[in-house]
Amino acid sequence: MAPKKVEAKKPEVKKPEVKKNEVKEEAPPPPPEPKAPEVDLASIVLDFSPEQVEEFRDAFTLFDETPAGEMKISFAQCGDVLRALGHNPTNQEVLKLLGRPKPEEMHTQLLDFDRFLPMLQHGNGTVMGAELRHVLATLGEKMTEHEVDRLMVGQEDANGHINYTEFVKHVLAG
Repeated sequence: MAPKKVEAKKPEVKKPEVKKNEVKEEAPPPPPEPKAPEVDLASIVLDFSPEQVEEFRDAFTLFDETPAGEMKISFAQCGDVLRALGHNPTNQEVLKLLGRPKPEEMHTQLLDFDRFLPMLQHGNGTVMGAELRHVLATLGEKMTEHEVDRLMVGQEDANGHINYTEFVKHVLAG
């Protein structure tokens, strides 16, 4: 008869007991990583005449509600000022330009004129994606939002602009 193999006993691992009134402490969740801005307004090269800048400043001033006329508007007013100057961004595109602020920040965060000015840059062979979306969805043979989204996939640069010539080639090739 073969001898029986003896196995070493494994030590029992005791689970910590949690008493009724004792609260088990958990590690706090890691802080969220700061997200990179979707549109880097500081990288946009401005190419406005002094007359254009003055026109933009006048319109901006009309929306400035700060007590001392500090040339600042709330984030919530940004889309209104852009539209007053002839642009037609959607609310989503304005939020993208502003870095997707929280809803409660829309009326508390302020935007000064120097940070606002790059949002107006055009006339360099590009069109603001917001303007093009608006035109496609509201004029002529209106497209649905889904159709516009499909057409514009991959067309906008980091600043929310679309190269007009490349976009026309894209449409004609599609």
